[in-house]
Amino acid sequence: LYRSLRVAAGAAAHLVALGFPAAVAVLARPGSSLFSWHPLLMALAFSFLMTEALLIFSPETSLLRSFSRKVRVRAHWALQLLALLCALLGLGIITYNKHLNGKGHFVTWHGLTGLLAVLYAGGQCAGGVLLLYPKLMKNWTLAKIKLYHATSGLVGYLLGCASLMLGMCSLWFTTTVTGASWYLAMLCPLVTSLVIMNQVSNAYLYRKRSQH
Repeated sequence: LYRSLRVAAGAAAHLVALGFPAAVAVLARPGSSLFSWHPLLMALAFSFLMTEALLIFSPETSLLRSFSRKVRVRAHWALQLLALLCALLGLGIITYNKHLNGKGHFVTWHGLTGLLAVLYAGGQCAGGVLLLYPKLMKNWTLAKIKLYHATSGLVGYLLGCASLMLGMCSLWFTTTVTGASWYLAMLCPLVTSLVIMNQVSNAYLYRKRSQH
């Protein structure tokens, strides 16, 4: 039963990861204005690409579970780099758009959290290099590097989800999406966050059991 629930939750996370950016694309109508690209790029970065990058290592719901770990690691890297690129573009677009309209930069919780999430994602990608070249950290074992990378990755992912949720409290989103639809949208990053947190915690438990 527990395994079945994990599979169902993972399947829901895949659907939400793709469905949320698709819904944002319909709402924002990318190309209709400079701003319209910002919500789409951020949704792609933190809802779709980053979620899929982490779900790759799920033993139940990974879309690449039949492939070797090496292939999954490379796919994880590619998705994370694409997520970082989308996040940087989204950040650059909103910064330039505010400059054109004479508005203040990073004066809201959404703006500050979004900036922190993007910077954190950049640092996390840089830290991932240590897993490819563990000899750079002579005093650290590979297992310890993996542990810290997974922990910091979870923190970064939750920051990204928090930024998405704060964005759904913005004037643009609340005037476009109202009623039950708004609550349903807010559930999307919550669902994926719970699934990813469960995946990481189970990986910790498995590692501890294997050590004993």
